[in-house]
Amino acid sequence: MIDIRDIFSQRRTTFSFEFFPPKSAAGADDLFHHIAELEQLRPTFVSVTYGAGGSTRQLTHDLVVRIRAETSLDPMPHLTCVCHTQSDIDQILERYAAAGINKILALRGDMPRGWDIAQQGDPHKDFRHAGDLVRAIKRFGEAGRHPVRRGFAIGVAGFPEGHPDTPNRLQELDRLKAKVDQGADFIITQLFFNNRDFYDFRERCELAGIRIPIIAGIMPITSITGMKKMAELALGARYPAPLIRAVNRAGGDDDAVKRVGVHWATEQCRDLLDNRVAGIHLYTLNKSTATRDIYATLGVKDSTGLL
Repeated sequence: MIDIRDIFSQRRTTFSFEFFPPKSAAGADDLFHHIAELEQLRPTFVSVTYGAGGSTRQLTHDLVVRIRAETSLDPMPHLTCVCHTQSDIDQILERYAAAGINKILALRGDMPRGWDIAQQGDPHKDFRHAGDLVRAIKRFGEAGRHPVRRGFAIGVAGFPEGHPDTPNRLQELDRLKAKVDQGADFIITQLFFNNRDFYDFRERCELAGIRIPIIAGIMPITSITGMKKMAELALGARYPAPLIRAVNRAGGDDDAVKRVGVHWATEQCRDLLDNRVAGIHLYTLNKSTATRDIYATLGVKDSTGLL
């Protein structure tokens, strides 16, 4: 298994995919059908999401371990600090280390819906910020509790369009810098549809002294319904006027909308590659078609998933 930190040190572009854990056996079987198709593309790694407040904790763990055991893919679990104690985190890290997992995406995470602080208490028990979680993961490795000498490679989230909970953009970068100072090795961004937002974010990070690799998060639009849901989940994703115009020209035809979305995402990726992006992270929504189409059009041929 290649350490992603070594890949970045070689200044080679990573390609990665994101999945979320299904909630049923049928959903798991369907996902693994798509995973089998995407496995042929040999991405650098794949990530698995984590529900609000750790609501999919066991599902995430099971999917990560299954991917590790049954495929050639290198999985990276998401891990959040909401509703978790230090003991919880230690147990999770022990399980991942034992399964041979060597990278984690550390997130602050969302509170479960309907959480009542007055009745249920503060959900941020031992960790208030993602930086606290980064430090805990770092210490786990430094203590020699991971069989790999360097411990977990740690990723954190970045927000090219701005974090929805932090309207002060200077404070937002201060918080991102704090995560880096605690030991983060790379950044994966929230989805965006205008590459200028990403380039500006990358430059602002440089000015703030944040000099770790920044992987661009790209999500192709595949339907009008998905587009609206995406805007809701991303809490403020901006759709450029030319993209909206192209979607409107599709006249509600699902196949046409998908072609527009895949084309837009492909051109985003092409431009990012031309501008020396550290990596591209494709949000798959547990499907394989759009990702395979993007790969084919880009002409990614190296079987290692690297350029």
